[in-house]
Amino acid sequence: MNSKEIETKMKAARFVANNGKVLRAINLLRIKFVSLSELKSALEIPENEYLDCINFLFESSYIVLRLIKTKANANLADHEYEDLESKLSDKGIRLLAGKIYDDSVEV
Repeated sequence: MNSKEIETKMKAARFVANNGKVLRAINLLRIKFVSLSELKSALEIPENEYLDCINFLFESSYIVLRLIKTKANANLADHEYEDLESKLSDKGIRLLAGKIYDDSVEV
């Protein structure tokens, strides 16, 4: 195995671990929305990796996103993450409860 392959495997492992870390952090306020910028400040994840996680969790329907000011549903691709807040979806709650499995999220 060469250094590029090792680096790729390490990045993939961080992605899976970070997805779980972000999902569990959002779960702490399960019935409330949490600001993505405040959540980012609380987690020790580089911004690019954090945004990869938010995008994956949203696209996988584990979290819902909305605009902080208007409370309208939103998509990360259309807005700055500092303008968004999130909470777990029903699917995200089931994932954390062990009712469904995703090998891209470390629960």
